[in-house]
Amino acid sequence: MVTMDLPAAVKNYQLGERAKTGLISISQLSLALAGFPEQERPGGRRMLLLMMETFRTELQYAAQTTGHSEFRKAENALTEAISLVESNQPEQASKKIAIAISAATTPAQEAWQVLSEHGIL
Repeated sequence: MVTMDLPAAVKNYQLGERAKTGLISISQLSLALAGFPEQERPGGRRMLLLMMETFRTELQYAAQTTGHSEFRKAENALTEAISLVESNQPEQASKKIAIAISAATTPAQEAWQVLSEHGIL
């Protein structure tokens, strides 16, 4: 059983779902980048990296705000994915992004349990 008060559950659920949604988008864009024509890849890579940096900041905020270690795990996986994209390896980056998605989903799932026990979800 998860022990989390209602305000913490709301925060973890909101931040976890937001992170998951953003990371799924990043994963799709990372896979799409591999199929870009060669002349379009540098611009696509720059845009993808900007988006990844934005969500890394979101994960840092979630980790600091909630104290949940899974947000830090997601941040670390995303940092590794950023390095892979910078090294022109977007396909390999998607594997790290999958780890980040899984980690970001954990706090949301735990919070969902608490919120549903209280009839909120």
